Amino acid sequence: MSLWDWTLEAYGQAGVPQATLALQDAHGQNTSFLLWAVWAEGPGPEALSQAVAAAKSWDAAVLVPIRDVRRTLKAAMPPVDDGAREGLREDVKAAELRAERVLMETLEGIAGASSGGHGALAALQAASAAWGRPAPDDALAVLARALT
Repeated sequence: MSLWDWTLEAYGQAGVPQATLALQDAHGQNTSFLLWAVWAEGPGPEALSQAVAAAKSWDAAVLVPIRDVRRTLKAAMPPVDDGAREGLREDVKAAELRAERVLMETLEGIAGASSGGHGALAALQAASAAWGRPAPDDALAVLARALT
């Protein structure tokens, strides 16, 4: 199953959307990268290094700016018509989703050989540490439990 299809299926599981949003907003993690690590069943060090470099670059150049625009458009901006603003916000939201998909397709191409089918929590811990300041284990465990 492709990473994108797996992710769509994962987001349908109770608790996954909330756990990924918490890891993104409260702990500065990239949810696409975290989900890739679980999907790849604990990628090896070389793949993890390549993937984190690709994800960080795409996150900084594309995802964060798009997300910032979407969030800015959430509040009323008089004298801009609310309907026009909300329509534009939906367009930006679609662009953000497409940017997430492009990142996931890129990461899928990097997956390579796994380092041995690590469990979800171990894969999330390795990816979170590779991303930078690791998210707390309890926050990662919430996502790991939701994914299993």
